[in-house]
Amino acid sequence: MFRKIVNRMLLICIVASAGCGYTLGTQTRHDVRTVHVPVFKSESSRRNLDYLLTEAVQREIRTRTPYRLEDAETADTILKGRIVEIGKSVLSETRYDDPRELQLMVGAEVTWVDRRSGQILHQQTFPVGPQLTQQASNVSFAPEVGHSLATAQQEAAQRLAARIVDLMEAPW
Repeated sequence: MFRKIVNRMLLICIVASAGCGYTLGTQTRHDVRTVHVPVFKSESSRRNLDYLLTEAVQREIRTRTPYRLEDAETADTILKGRIVEIGKSVLSETRYDDPRELQLMVGAEVTWVDRRSGQILHQQTFPVGPQLTQQASNVSFAPEVGHSLATAQQEAAQRLAARIVDLMEAPW
């Protein structure tokens, strides 16, 4: 009797889990194996942020996705990006009007193109503006306690890179 109940429960579990449609991990595109990420373009006077963002995106692709990084001539797809805006603002000041805490904002435009067909797989703009907290990268830093613009740029690039690589997941 006990064996019958266990067998039925096991059968129910197998049938229920087989047809539910859930998967473990992230969904990726099955028709894409390789991607090329050229250096992000930027018209800003801030140096090296384009390289920081490119390196961060490449690192995120290597660690979070099954895609391999390739040269432009051999890659299935190309992930192009452009930094559209960089802003720095003061969040708080000392009583002598020196900045105590600052905010660095980075907005970018990204296009993922299938090199074989020319089809745009995904296009997204991460604007700096009222919807900043949900879209672009927003980092606060405090020079008084040892933070610098360089560390803030690194953190902003990493956060924006994570958002960009999120776009590479297949839609549900």
